[in-house]
Amino acid sequence: MSPVKRQLPKPGELLELMQFKKPELDARKRRLDAALTISDLRTIAKRRTPKAAFDYTDGAAEGELSLARARQAFQDIEFHPDILRPAAEVDMSTEILGGPSALPFGIAPTGFTRLMQTEGETAGAGAAGAAGIPFTLSTLGTTSIEDVKAANPHGRNWFQLYVMREREISYGLVKRAAAAGFDTLQFTVDTPVAGARLRDKRNGFSIPPQLTVGTIINAIPRPWWWIDFLTTPKLEFASLSTTGGTVGELLNAAMDPTISYDDLDVIREMWPGKIVVKGVQNVEDSKRLIDRGVDGIILSNHGGRQLDRAPIPFHLLPEVVREVGKDATVMIDTGIMNGADIVAAVAMGAKFTLIGRAYLYGLMAGGRQGVDRTIEILRTEIERTMKLLGVSTLAELEPRHVTQLERLVPRASNGGVLSAASR
Repeated sequence: MSPVKRQLPKPGELLELMQFKKPELDARKRRLDAALTISDLRTIAKRRTPKAAFDYTDGAAEGELSLARARQAFQDIEFHPDILRPAAEVDMSTEILGGPSALPFGIAPTGFTRLMQTEGETAGAGAAGAAGIPFTLSTLGTTSIEDVKAANPHGRNWFQLYVMREREISYGLVKRAAAAGFDTLQFTVDTPVAGARLRDKRNGFSIPPQLTVGTIINAIPRPWWWIDFLTTPKLEFASLSTTGGTVGELLNAAMDPTISYDDLDVIREMWPGKIVVKGVQNVEDSKRLIDRGVDGIILSNHGGRQLDRAPIPFHLLPEVVREVGKDATVMIDTGIMNGADIVAAVAMGAKFTLIGRAYLYGLMAGGRQGVDRTIEILRTEIERTMKLLGVSTLAELEPRHVTQLERLVPRASNGGVLSAASR
């Protein structure tokens, strides 16, 4: 073997290597540019947000099994790409509920959003409008219906409705959302009572936040959050007058466990736009709702924040689509942390997806710019995954592109019959 030939470095070659990147002086932009995944945004969010507020966002009910399983389900897939199928240009746009979306996902409803970062729903609505995707305002939002419309005047705004014990409160919100031009109502059915969110109880979390020795100590390395909190309008529900107490206490005081199909019928009569039912968790309810003529359903276990050990929406998806028909509008949320998760859901029959925590991690990491970064990360991941699969449009995605790998396999029931999902 001949020895390696060595020479003195040439000045011109050294200069080519010494191309220093211009430093970014904007600290917010610098940290957001360094975030390459939603998990990166979560890490930044955790560093910048007080524990109680972060845990309210990040946590789920009881042992948090539903959330962990939902995320694991998206990891437990195998993609099947087609080769020699050029997909140089990818169209990620879709039609959903009578209108366009530039991407196959929208922003899900989240409560107490200004708690995470003071820009709250305004940042989410503005970023959604700029990206050409829908934004959903929660009944428990901290920005009013009218202010969300002002933040997203030309985009698509959706409203999520809880049916309250005092029905007139819910009816009033429906009328306000319709008057503001919101085009879709999410009738939520999975919250008859509050789930046991143990992180909140352990943190002594309440609305509004209460100062304790622990919260003060936790705030010391995060002065920016407290400066924002103390120098901006009081944190309270924009659509409700009830405040004071833990999240569970507030929900239990407001929600009505007796809601029924009769309430759905009343709201349908009042609402002029599209209506979808959010929180569907089995095939039978899916069929019943589609047969009753709702415009769509959202398979969701509320991000794992209600019933722990609830069904995994992504696992439920293919069976529901088979039973209700591929033309029915079936959407999905819970557990989405990557654009590949969204591609997999569309391939398995979802017409649309919704992101909650992923959006909030971006919000906590950098306000409106952080939400923009969330959308950009997911957009890039969707585009890359579609190109690697060899598909140019969402319509080309099919169940054959995805295998859901088994981790939790149902045992035989008392009657010796496995569930349909396990066969």
